[in-house]
Amino acid sequence: MKNLIKTKWFIYGTYLLLVLATLLIGFVLLQNNKTLKNVIVSFFEVAENRTFDYRQSLQVVHKRPIPNNDIVVLAIDDASLESLWEKYGEWPIPRNVYADLINYLEQKHPQAIIFDLMFIKSIRAAEQADEYLVNTMNKYKNIYTAMNFDNQTSDLREPIELPERLSINIENKSNTDIKTKYGFSNCRPILQGLLDGNVNVGMTNIVRSSDGIIRYIAPIMVYKNRYYPYLTFKAGADYVAKQNQKDFVIDSDANLQILQTKIPLSKNGEAILNWYGPSGTHTVIPMYKVIKDITNPNQKSITNFDFENKIIIIGTTAVSLHDTKSVPVQEGVYPGVEVHATFLNNIIDNNFIHKTSFIIDILIIAGVIAIVGGIVMLSTSTLFALLSTILFGIAYLFISYYTMELFNLWIPVVLPVISIMAAFALSFLAKYLMKARDFEYQYKLATIDGLTELYNHRYFQDTLRKQIDIARRYNQAFSLIIVDIDFFKKFNDTYGHQTGDAVLRQVAKILKNNSRATDYVCRYGGEEMTIILPNTSAEDALFNANRICKAVADTPFHLTPVDKVNVTISLGVATFPDNAQTPQDLIEWADKGLYYAKEHGRNQVGRY
Repeated sequence: MKNLIKTKWFIYGTYLLLVLATLLIGFVLLQNNKTLKNVIVSFFEVAENRTFDYRQSLQVVHKRPIPNNDIVVLAIDDASLESLWEKYGEWPIPRNVYADLINYLEQKHPQAIIFDLMFIKSIRAAEQADEYLVNTMNKYKNIYTAMNFDNQTSDLREPIELPERLSINIENKSNTDIKTKYGFSNCRPILQGLLDGNVNVGMTNIVRSSDGIIRYIAPIMVYKNRYYPYLTFKAGADYVAKQNQKDFVIDSDANLQILQTKIPLSKNGEAILNWYGPSGTHTVIPMYKVIKDITNPNQKSITNFDFENKIIIIGTTAVSLHDTKSVPVQEGVYPGVEVHATFLNNIIDNNFIHKTSFIIDILIIAGVIAIVGGIVMLSTSTLFALLSTILFGIAYLFISYYTMELFNLWIPVVLPVISIMAAFALSFLAKYLMKARDFEYQYKLATIDGLTELYNHRYFQDTLRKQIDIARRYNQAFSLIIVDIDFFKKFNDTYGHQTGDAVLRQVAKILKNNSRATDYVCRYGGEEMTIILPNTSAEDALFNANRICKAVADTPFHLTPVDKVNVTISLGVATFPDNAQTPQDLIEWADKGLYYAKEHGRNQVGRY
């Protein structure tokens, strides 16, 4: 039993060592081959992102989370673009239209008006309209407008110094590195009057995932070693804090804090968006309706919408204006202004997706491997183990979905599922090896003599019967040698039974070393041993017997560290079919040869 337990531990240890060695070799190869590393990492990243998309789409089907009704998108949609073009005869429309729009909306007392539009450079033919827009936007404290960073070279555009008021202060207590991915060397400035005035300015830079889909947004960017907010992060932070927020903290857990609201950031400073539904999920009002209400104040309102305390985001949704983004939810396409609405909604409702850390991912993978390994190792049925593993994999997929839906937690799917399949295969292989070793051990217990490590008496009898059947079938001869140690009782009486056992083991070793690989060397009982020699004639058997007899006689036996003696053996030989036709007759014939050798002086081969 102890040997069996040791064998099982040996298999477990070997299994673990193989897994660890494989992981270590893979890790080293990836570190030394950056191309291979990038390909593999990219594959798993894209695959994992797809599982995120699927989970987000299922959430949308279940209508969770619920969009915030205070967020309103004032959209320049296809109908508005056609109406405005017809009214003003050009695109972009004169900027005084936006100024009138602001004045109109401010009468409705909204929380904020956010322009997902960049008012860059003054239009010379409409300088008065630009000035009117600048003055109007600076008149109110709740106006937000967009600007963009880039990395254009200075020969195209000289990087400018931005007013200090546009930047924010960050105390970073984590290892989050914003600058590497979201550090920019140039910017596309908006009207100088807006930069120098009171209007709130935020950036609109978005870096898509490798497959072109927007899943992350960086709330903060770096330009000339100063921090600047994303457009709707600026608006959302001001809304949550109820003031013009300038100072922020990224805590040790990489959470960007706005009072009690925490935005979990990746190592690159990105936040994972939690999507609310397909395009049009938030309240969307076509701009042309509001423009008609402005230009026809005496008529009944077309919009018929209460903007009081609403956060209004103004932007384009018209397909021809090409401000569309690929997103993880149904239909897969969003106008940029609705991406802003989603991010802002996440901030207001403190509803961002958290992604598990690398250490937690490793623990999850280790956990599923342990569970699957336990299922396979403890199962008595292969079918049961397979079905249990499949059910566990399905259960894990459900868990991964509901942890995102209920707790906004993104746990990995791809690597754990691959680990489940790999663990099943490796555990099944390990179990097979263990069973093979157990079978080998049990077979050894049933067929091998524990003292001499020769085949035992039962195995000898079975093999003798089989050799007779084979010899008859193929008309062959085979021989049997019976060996007896001369004066063996004297060793036991003089030196003790332990010494007698040592003599038995040494004689057995000589017999095995001087026999062919096809011969069967067995312990017959007591000090008697046998050798079955398949396909061997009487003459060859006598030759082998004499050679073995001489080998034993010529070998000194060490009984104690100082006592050394010579041991001899007597042998009897019989051959089938020359001497006998049955197993018992063959044993009897060889036994008579053995007695003949003993009666005639021992240390020789006798043949009856």
